[in-house]
Amino acid sequence: MPAATGPPVGDPRTAIPTETATRSSQRASLRRWLRPGIGVKRWIVVSFLGLLALALAGALVLKQVYREVELTGPLQAFTWAVTLQFLPYHLRAIPLVIGGLGFLLLGVFMLVRTLLSPFGERSEPLAEAIYQKRSLARGPRIVALGGGTGLHTLLRGLKEHTSNITAVVTVADDGGSSGKLRAEFGIAPMGDIRNCIAALADAEPLMTRLLQYRFPEDSTGEPGLAPPGLAPPGLGGHSFGNLFIAAMSAIEGDFEEGVRQSNRVLAVRGQVVPASSMALTLGARLAGGGELVGQSVIARATGIDRVFVTPADAPVTDEALEAIAAADLIVLGPGSLFTSLIPSLLLPPLRNAIAASAALRVYVCNVATQLGETEGYGLADHLAAIRRHAGEGIYDVVLANGDYSALRSPDDPSVAVRLDWEPPPGRPLPALVAADIVDLENAHQHDPARLAAALLEIGRERERYRPTLAARA
Repeated sequence: MPAATGPPVGDPRTAIPTETATRSSQRASLRRWLRPGIGVKRWIVVSFLGLLALALAGALVLKQVYREVELTGPLQAFTWAVTLQFLPYHLRAIPLVIGGLGFLLLGVFMLVRTLLSPFGERSEPLAEAIYQKRSLARGPRIVALGGGTGLHTLLRGLKEHTSNITAVVTVADDGGSSGKLRAEFGIAPMGDIRNCIAALADAEPLMTRLLQYRFPEDSTGEPGLAPPGLAPPGLGGHSFGNLFIAAMSAIEGDFEEGVRQSNRVLAVRGQVVPASSMALTLGARLAGGGELVGQSVIARATGIDRVFVTPADAPVTDEALEAIAAADLIVLGPGSLFTSLIPSLLLPPLRNAIAASAALRVYVCNVATQLGETEGYGLADHLAAIRRHAGEGIYDVVLANGDYSALRSPDDPSVAVRLDWEPPPGRPLPALVAADIVDLENAHQHDPARLAAALLEIGRERERYRPTLAARA
C-alpha cells in the first residue's frame, strides 16, 4: 500500500494557516463588537472614564505622598520605578496609555466570554445577533391581517426587516387539528396562529419543524406507548404547535393570555395576536341562494356572495386595536379572500380601527385564484368583495402581482389573478402598484423576500400617497 502523502502531523505548514485563521476570526469578532449601532462602545467609554477617574485619583495621591513624605531605601526605589522617573517626563504617559488600553480591552473581552460560556455554542456570533436585534427594533411598525399560507409567507419576509410586527390572525377555522381542539375544549382555533408564530419565531429551524409536526393519523391500541409510526391514542392528526398553544391556554386559564405567553416563550419577532379571543363561526350566502356554515365547507364553495361571522359582536383583542392605532403600515392579506381576510374585517371594532388609522393601508391581492372560493376572480372581483363586506376607504394602496412567468403545473385549474381594475378616475385613492412579487418556483404563492421589499418600498414612498392620506383625513 503506498504511503500517505502530505505534511506530517505537527508540521508547521499545517499549523500556520490554522493559527492565522484563528487570529483573523478573533479580529473579525472584535470588529463586530465595535460596529456602529450595536450599543457597546458607549459603555466601554463609560467604563474607561470611570477607570480614568480612579487612576487620576491614585496619581494625585501618589504625587502628594511623593512630595510630602520623605522616602528612603527600597520604598524610595519602588516609588521611583512606579512613577516612571527613569523616563523623560514627556514620554511617561505613553506606556501607561498603551498598557491601560490593552488591559481594558482584554478585560472586556474575557468578561463577555466568561459570562456567555454557560450558554454553549451559538449558530451566529453574539455581536451579529445583538446588531441584528437592535437594527430590527428600529424598523417600521407593521400590522398584518389575515390568515392561512398567505399571512405566513408575508411574515417570513417582513421579519428580516423589522421586529415591530403584529400579526392579527382570524379565528374562524373549523377544520383539521384546530377544529378538533375547538370542538373538544371550546377554545378559539389556533392553526393559523401556530403558523404565524412559526414564521416569526426567532429560533432554530428544528423548533419550527417541531411546531409544525403533525402526529400520524389512525392511532390505535390501548393507552400507553404507540406502535412505531402511529400517534398515541387521542393525538392522531394533531400538530404539536396546536397542542402547545392549547396547553399554554389551559395553564394561563385564558386563550388570549396563552397566545401571549406562547409569543414570549418561542421568542417571536413582534407578536401574533388573535383577532378575537372568542371562536368565530363563519357562514356564507351564495349568489344562487342557500347558505353554508363552516370555514372548511365555504373554502370549497363557488358563487359566494357574502360571508358573515357568529357571534357578530365578538370582542376584539386589545393588542390588535393598540397595534393598529400605533402602526406605520397596515397590510391586508394576502390569504384566502372569504375565509382568511374578510372574517376579521367583519368585526366592527377592528374594521373601524383600520378605517380611522393614520397609517398607510395596503391591500395585497393573491397571485392566483383558489379552486372554489375565488374561481375565475380577477383583481376587480377581489376588491368588490372587500367593498361589499368592509365598505369604501379601507385601503389606500392595492399591491398586485405583475409577473406571470412563475412555474405552473399544466393540469392546475388555478390561474393568475387578472389585473382588470384601475383606480377610479378623478380620485386620489386608492393607488395601484403592480410588482414582481410571485414565487417564480410556485405560481400559487408570493415570494416572501419580494413581497416584503415591495411593501417596504411603498412605505418609504409614503409622500407619494400623501394626497390619499390628506383626502382620508
